[in-house]
Amino acid sequence: MKRTVGTVHLVGAGPGDPRLLTLRGAELLQRADVVVHDRLVADALLDLAPQGALRVDVGKAPGEAPVSQEEISAMLVEHARRGSDVVRLKGGDPFVFGRGGEEAIACAGAGVPVEVVPGVTSAIAAPGVAGIPLTHRGVASTVAFVTASVATGPADLSRVAVAADTLVVLMAMRRLGDVCAALVAAGRSADEPAALVSAATTFEQHRVVATLGTLADDAEAGGVEPPATLVVGDVVTLAETIVPSAERVPAREADDPALGTLHLV
Repeated sequence: MKRTVGTVHLVGAGPGDPRLLTLRGAELLQRADVVVHDRLVADALLDLAPQGALRVDVGKAPGEAPVSQEEISAMLVEHARRGSDVVRLKGGDPFVFGRGGEEAIACAGAGVPVEVVPGVTSAIAAPGVAGIPLTHRGVASTVAFVTASVATGPADLSRVAVAADTLVVLMAMRRLGDVCAALVAAGRSADEPAALVSAATTFEQHRVVATLGTLADDAEAGGVEPPATLVVGDVVTLAETIVPSAERVPAREADDPALGTLHLV
């Protein structure tokens, strides 16, 4: 007999490549009744859900909000109260600039059980696949993760600009020039190495390495599009040694060029 109340599983989908989903995330998708997913989630992950599962796209393109956060939270609660097992599939990690905390609080307040399944955040994955170690002995021993945008508008980066050796900034692409200028104004050198990694872990992955003062112009000249991750710090100088430019696109299986099929064993 179906439970009176189902469970909401906040599952991190990872940075782009569907094979970076955790085993627990795959297990939950394979038995989900409802999948509520973000815009950038790979189709291969949605295909893991049963054929009869309800799939709801609540993706928010930059500058748009087709479904409000309040509506998403209410949707999760409603489906769970009907007895459904709900997977809320979120890009990256649910609790890293993903509003997963808001959804978890809403479910908990409604008496709906919640499970959080961590995912690989782009804040770590993007620098990694681009050959940039966030910490490196003798170069960087501290790292800070920040967002360039908050609910009220641009974030105040002055408080964290010089707080760590390596700075990783998410959601900076739309106003990259302003972000770089703000970091320089807050105390980081315009000559400090900086990199932008777009579409990390996918075939469209692209890396631009420059300085904090020139990165915005170089990214524009290179036609870089969001989503992209900004990395600032001396560790950026290691990128070309670890992942030469000619090898910056991850290798893929020849029989799965579009990452359209995910095979689980």
